[in-house]
Amino acid sequence: MAAAKKAVLGPLVGAVDQGTSSTRFLVFNSKTAELLSHHQVEIKQEFPREGWVEQDPKEILQSVYECIEKTCEKLGQLNIDISNIKAIGVSNQRETTVVWDKLTGEPLYNAVAAPVSPGSSVPVAVAPSGSPVPAAGSSSVWLDLRTQSTVENLSKRIPGNNNFVKSKTGLPLSTYFSAVKLRWLLDNVRKVQKAVEENRALFGTIDSWLIWSLTGGINGGVHCTDVTNASRTMLFNIHSLEWDKELCEFFGIPMEILPSVRSSSEIYGLMKAGALEGVPISGCLGDQSAALVGQMCFQDGQAKNTYGTGCFLLCNTGHKCVFSEHGLLTTVAYKLGRDKPVYYALEGSVAIAGAVIRWLRDNLGIIKSSEEIEKLAKEVGTSYGCYFVPAFSGLYAPYWEPSARGIICGLTQFTNKCHIAFAALEAVCFQTREILDAMNRDCGIPLSHLQVDGGMTSNKILMQLQADILYIPVVKPSMPETTALGAAMAAGAAEGVGVWSLEPEDLSAVTMERFEPQINAEESEIRYSTWKKAVMKSIGWVTTQSPESGDPSIFCSLPLGFFIVSSMVMLIGARYISGIP
Repeated sequence: MAAAKKAVLGPLVGAVDQGTSSTRFLVFNSKTAELLSHHQVEIKQEFPREGWVEQDPKEILQSVYECIEKTCEKLGQLNIDISNIKAIGVSNQRETTVVWDKLTGEPLYNAVAAPVSPGSSVPVAVAPSGSPVPAAGSSSVWLDLRTQSTVENLSKRIPGNNNFVKSKTGLPLSTYFSAVKLRWLLDNVRKVQKAVEENRALFGTIDSWLIWSLTGGINGGVHCTDVTNASRTMLFNIHSLEWDKELCEFFGIPMEILPSVRSSSEIYGLMKAGALEGVPISGCLGDQSAALVGQMCFQDGQAKNTYGTGCFLLCNTGHKCVFSEHGLLTTVAYKLGRDKPVYYALEGSVAIAGAVIRWLRDNLGIIKSSEEIEKLAKEVGTSYGCYFVPAFSGLYAPYWEPSARGIICGLTQFTNKCHIAFAALEAVCFQTREILDAMNRDCGIPLSHLQVDGGMTSNKILMQLQADILYIPVVKPSMPETTALGAAMAAGAAEGVGVWSLEPEDLSAVTMERFEPQINAEESEIRYSTWKKAVMKSIGWVTTQSPESGDPSIFCSLPLGFFIVSSMVMLIGARYISGIP
């Protein structure tokens, strides 16, 4: 029997999408942007001590090889010839830090990661006043606690009237970014110190580790990163687009261990092993930049919001670095070619988005699955005046208020779990509006619509609420894999590959679902102003006398449940003794 004829689909492009919890490999048709096949592998996180979160770089690399092999097998079952894969792009979790031995190829320590965990402490940055505040740009609570003291020590060396770190990098001094993780490794891990002394050490974020390994490793692997990932290290000057000598000296980082910085779209090297040996790796973007490209936000003022555990909002500011006065980050959006101009973005985040749904499920038990919240919210169609501020670990942008804690207010005897579910969804939308309002003030360009992606966008109630609360249309692509698509577009468009045109007239028309505001502007503003009133009520809960700051009093150490029950017993006893019926 003759073998089945392989399908001819034209040039294909693969994308590695390496995140904190999983690795995926996806293959797209470069002419239609259609997703043809993919495979996913879960990644473990290790917790060697409380507040420490690590990942095994070798496990991450192995997961990439596995995803590529399995996806190629699936394409074979679809009679799609893998020789049509002309390029590979990489999108990765940002800031996570790896140091490895260039002679053996072995990691010198686990990757120091930036996990999402709504229950842990807030990432600490240092405010101009010197007081700790949550780190800007955090998605939920991205934190490895070990670097807090490193940040505090470094902050003492920054002159109060000259924050050269922020002016050069667009970032606050924070546990969130790679430089302080690397500083900790140099201070605390003897294997890393020794390798640096002997000129054997290489540093990189996850993209650098993967590209070096996939292009040969100890046998000529390419040690590089792209401008978007470099801009998240706190060692990179976003104006000159180079590693900055003054910053490296400030953090005590030897420049010889840093990767070369390249554009987001050029051939870095060729795959040296596996089913796709010989295929060029030619695209590299940090995950949020990749989503911006995948959403085709190529014009000034276009913005996307990714709804996950938290939310990441990026607004393209064009060739201009816009420095925020409202707690947002300035970052590199992309540079799609060696000779192409760099584009910048403002970035803000909602700390608690999908995490609030998980909290309702896991902590309160009012839903059994995350999907159930849409059904509950639909039953009532309103919060009935109930507002939920999920400031579980303080308030992020634009407030930066670590004293805040979560509250549910406006409760009446009529309020039930459906209203609380609705209020939780509204909270995600109100927080998004606060970030977008800050972006509008910083950019001076009011958004005409918001492009969205991420897991929560499948919730139609949420998307409609977002349109109502922003009072602008919300636009959702029918193909949700925008992060991987962005990496594939960058790879396919690279000089020497040229299978994916990024010219506006050539970009594939993407089917979109559009949500228009369905309430009037006045009602939208009333709901938003009431939300802001609720936010004000959440501020100031944590004070120096609170149990959280170590108040030693016996009263503060009583579990809440025991306190409430004992109070009720005393009240009932008093009523009984006094004879009150």
